[in-house]
Amino acid sequence: MDFLTKVFLVYSFIAFYFMFLFVLIYLKNVKKISQVPKITKEYPISFVITCYNEGESVGKAIDNLANNGYSNLKKIVVVDDCSKDNSYEIIKKYEKKYPGLVMAVQTPKNTGCAAGAKNYGSKFVTTDLIGFTDGDSFPEPGAVKSTIGFFDDLKVGAVTSTVLVKNRMNLLTRMQAIEYIVIKFTRKLLEFVGSIYVTPGPLAIYRREYFEKIGKFDDKNLTEDIEITWRMLYNGYDVKMSVPAKVYSIAPEKFKPWFRQRIRWNKGGIQCMFKYANTFGRKGMLGAFVLPFFVFSWILGAFGLVILLYRAIRTIIVRYLLTTYSVEAHTAILRMSDINLNPSILAFIGFVLLILSVTYSLIALFSIKERKEYKRPTIFTFVIFEFFYLLAYPVILVMSAFELIRGKKTWS
Repeated sequence: MDFLTKVFLVYSFIAFYFMFLFVLIYLKNVKKISQVPKITKEYPISFVITCYNEGESVGKAIDNLANNGYSNLKKIVVVDDCSKDNSYEIIKKYEKKYPGLVMAVQTPKNTGCAAGAKNYGSKFVTTDLIGFTDGDSFPEPGAVKSTIGFFDDLKVGAVTSTVLVKNRMNLLTRMQAIEYIVIKFTRKLLEFVGSIYVTPGPLAIYRREYFEKIGKFDDKNLTEDIEITWRMLYNGYDVKMSVPAKVYSIAPEKFKPWFRQRIRWNKGGIQCMFKYANTFGRKGMLGAFVLPFFVFSWILGAFGLVILLYRAIRTIIVRYLLTTYSVEAHTAILRMSDINLNPSILAFIGFVLLILSVTYSLIALFSIKERKEYKRPTIFTFVIFEFFYLLAYPVILVMSAFELIRGKKTWS
């Protein structure tokens, strides 16, 4: 057995392990996925909305939150991170529209990162719970209310939501809509093993006491929502997810901003892996599952790309040399004896992995009910997502690692 075959078998074992693990978690908890605890106490909550050059959307984001239906919403702090457009002027108008509820603030200077603006806004919050959302994100009515019951458990430090794509205007955004649903499905399954690894920025709620105790957001990390979740787990706090708490966010509509966003996400994830590397195998589920899950996902992505490129290049070179030799030697380029219709075990394993991946995505898509205006993706969109969009993951991951090695740690 050659080295590449051994690598492929190890790769396949890891992929099968995680796939079957998620299947077992799903089968055991299928009836619990959409359940949320009943509210026994309406905890006072304040929100921080961060904004940078989002004059077109921040007003609607404020309206959505102000009219979300939770009766004990005390304050909405809207932080403008020194925008270059008219965002701050719009925020000031909404401060007058909702007197006593909306508070418009502006950072002394541009922080250059979401964490900086969030931490600045948190200074104005004194309620039991503190929530965060973005200037281009729109929580559905009742979203806040469906997260509250989780906080009756004093071990719970944060509750995340179901993040969905609002603007499905072209093929790229429609594929992101599928991606977000699959991510949401996976995140909820991870909750059942105490391993949610991120509380996404579009809507996340924290117990303020714990949030401040662990030091708020890390403004040195490019994905502060991943890092603070790991820090919650590191300090022994639980993280939950409310599936009914839906929030629609504006996704990148063009390739370049989409690409830069994915690079930032991966760079932040790699930063977290290095920051918490010493917890591998210890510190509860962070070291026992979350960190290994990230590490093995990185290995699967990187080695999958290497194997794919190696086999493609090797096949091209071999075919080229054989064709050249056959032409010069005046022999047949292809004989019937060269055709092998018996599938190899490696091809069979690859086919099974593909079927499992497609099945998993389909289960995720049918696990959520959206508004009527959002129809299920077409077969064409789903096929492009599975066979082309997902192939970009390992490429972006490797490029992210190279950028970090070269010292590019700026937020973009």
